Amino acid sequence: MATSAPARTTTPMTGTRSSSDGDLRLEGITKRFGRFTAVDDLDLTVPQGSFFALLGPSGCGKTTTLRMVAGLEQPTQGQVLLGDRDVTGTKPYQRPVNTVFQSYALFPHLDVFENVAFGLRRRRSKEVQQQVDAVLELVQLEHLARSKPALLSGGQQQRVALARAIVNRPSVLLLDEPLGALDLKLRRQMQVELKRIQTEVGLTFVHVTHDQEEAMTMADTIAVMNGGRIEQMGSPTELYEMPRTTFTANFLGQSNLIDATVAGTSGDDLLLDVRGNRVALPRGRSTCTEGRLWLGVRPEKLRVASDDSGNRLTGIVTDASFIGVATYYLVRLPWGQELTVVQQNDGTPPLPPGEPVTVSWLPGHGFGLDHAQDEHAGADEVDPDAPAAGGAAR
Repeated sequence: MATSAPARTTTPMTGTRSSSDGDLRLEGITKRFGRFTAVDDLDLTVPQGSFFALLGPSGCGKTTTLRMVAGLEQPTQGQVLLGDRDVTGTKPYQRPVNTVFQSYALFPHLDVFENVAFGLRRRRSKEVQQQVDAVLELVQLEHLARSKPALLSGGQQQRVALARAIVNRPSVLLLDEPLGALDLKLRRQMQVELKRIQTEVGLTFVHVTHDQEEAMTMADTIAVMNGGRIEQMGSPTELYEMPRTTFTANFLGQSNLIDATVAGTSGDDLLLDVRGNRVALPRGRSTCTEGRLWLGVRPEKLRVASDDSGNRLTGIVTDASFIGVATYYLVRLPWGQELTVVQQNDGTPPLPPGEPVTVSWLPGHGFGLDHAQDEHAGADEVDPDAPAAGGAAR
């Protein structure tokens, strides 16, 4: 479970916190559509001031969860609370919550300034000019204040939508796949910008996405959702380095899962038998301590070199793809399983297919998972645009 975020200093842009501010809590939330259960008895706490991501494949329940927080869907059962206030039965406009959608929904006949000022004018807020100027400076669009949306790039339109939501000083800002309409290069730029903006304004951001890299780049905490439930929740580093289920291991990046059996112990290590090969795994990195388990190793933690210390398995290179910063290898083990290895470019020429190799890794780079779980869970749900090795964990 995520820990509470440190208190932030209130900025002039965000204004004074109301009594409704505090952690966002979902208690026993369930949403059914007929016989289909989209969200199943969900308990979740989002610390105030944090950047929180709901990550999962299409149909996992993440967008439905977001819509229940926004008031666009009513839970079948359970409560939505903001601080000490139960907002479960309140209308969307009665909640201190704003949403930024993928479509942006800007008013084409209004310029940037008036798009951002729209909500303030409806509420007859004072100092509209000052508030809009401050938020446009935050999103670095003050020079485009009198431009129409049609003249803006996709990234600029996204910033206008974000500014329009932030200027209303919500307790929680909901982001529903906000970068999905952008091309890859712009999407990566906006990931950095969104995190910068969230840090500066100190609002609670809840970001729904299916993009693993997007969640890992921006979020303090990620909840991986699967089948209407939370599969695992933690920091990007924790989820990547220590997945607790095969779904998390396969969905968040890529994992090599090897069938192994606990054969004994040595100090704090489990000694595993892998088809007659003895390898070690720290006990604290395994959810199982006896019987069969899945030994997981991320591709970038493996090396195709015979002089490395640690665990070793022998195999034959079946494919080598040089991509500049690294070489992607497929190595077939004697029993037919292929391991994916991502080896950083150190100037050594790639090994050719057919080359016998020793694949090695440090014991502390592995993890152990329950063998009763499906080794392919989550693998078919991965975004095809995501890096094969899942990128570097934050």
